[in-house]
Amino acid sequence: MNEDSKALYHELVTNKIIPEIKEDHDNELTKEEIDLIGSHLDKEIEDLNQHINNEKCTKTRKQIRLKRTKIKKYKKQINDYFERKYRYEFQKSILKDRNSYSKTDHDATFMRMKEDHMKNGQLKPGYNLQIATNSQFVLSYNVYQNPTDTRTMIPFLNSIQETYGHLPEYIVADAGYGSESNYKAIIDDFNRTPLITYGMFIKDKTKKYKSDIFNTQNWNYDEINDEFICPNNKRLGFKRYAYRHDKYGYKRDFKLYECDDCSECPLKNQCMNFNSKTNKKIMKNYNWEYFKSQINKKLSEPETKNIYSQRKIDVEPVFGFMKAILGFTRMSVRGLNKVKRELGFVLMALNIRKVVAQRAENNQKIYKKDNFYIISIEIVFFHLSKNFMSRTLCYYFWLPFGPVLYSYLDGSIFLKSGFL
Repeated sequence: MNEDSKALYHELVTNKIIPEIKEDHDNELTKEEIDLIGSHLDKEIEDLNQHINNEKCTKTRKQIRLKRTKIKKYKKQINDYFERKYRYEFQKSILKDRNSYSKTDHDATFMRMKEDHMKNGQLKPGYNLQIATNSQFVLSYNVYQNPTDTRTMIPFLNSIQETYGHLPEYIVADAGYGSESNYKAIIDDFNRTPLITYGMFIKDKTKKYKSDIFNTQNWNYDEINDEFICPNNKRLGFKRYAYRHDKYGYKRDFKLYECDDCSECPLKNQCMNFNSKTNKKIMKNYNWEYFKSQINKKLSEPETKNIYSQRKIDVEPVFGFMKAILGFTRMSVRGLNKVKRELGFVLMALNIRKVVAQRAENNQKIYKKDNFYIISIEIVFFHLSKNFMSRTLCYYFWLPFGPVLYSYLDGSIFLKSGFL
């Protein structure tokens, strides 16, 4: 549409139908400029109507009508561009940094759900629920419009830090959260220890992966000359530094290695693409390699390995209880704020259910402070800050559960996401 509207504007200016209204012809027309073009065309049509009424010669009047018909056609195009421009700007204001939204709930983003009954990868409008747990108690939660866990982790950790004032020593999550930016933020910005696997964590340990001679991760490296040695004993020397920006603006630094000549190599078809006409190249991101080595080191230590092994029995059951036992699989409200409030009630119910279950199991009174397990600071935070109940009612609601709020932030928290 932008190219078509600019072409129409140039045609109108060239034919001297309207005056020039902008100096830079390369930029796209704004909504105001399109509206101004329409005003000039309206004035031109009005002048032609007056000219037709005053003209007595039939032949001349016919020529003026033909000119007016052409300008009316331009006017119709301009009106169409204006309506589309207005609609697109309105849709962009709803989208913001997303790439989709639901017509029935503008805050919802289309995501691929795990419950895919049609088995066709159908996209459905939903929200990305992030929770932090310890001992299956939900300590914090938040709702995001981004379906990618790697992009929601840092904002979620910031919200936990704002709520509690600090973060636990270990941040535990699955491979969906593993990325260079997340590792860097947790280690450098939060000064905490990530126990988060990455996408190739399990495959890296397999015998097939380690024995693949064409896998560049298994190639010998000459540290003195800064060269890699391929299976044919040819050397790939360092050529230059490179960098890439992802669509979110994060910069990744690389070192490029390239072989001098692969044309006569007997292993070329196995080492490279069949139709490749270039020499073998390797892009190495040493920051990413460093973070991977740190994660592998941490998860091989008995203490941290045991903490990570608790993830699947700590955070995963929360979503199982919510969906299978409470039967909560769909939202009953629309809008980000309302969805967050509804999920707050659901997670609060899960925490209370957990307290009651522990009370029944231990056959002890919940009032006993030593054996008390924290429900969640989200209950107090939820009701006081969002004004769902009066302060007096909130006080009497919270009174039986005791004052211990931060006991589970001294060790580790387990992160998990779910789409609803």
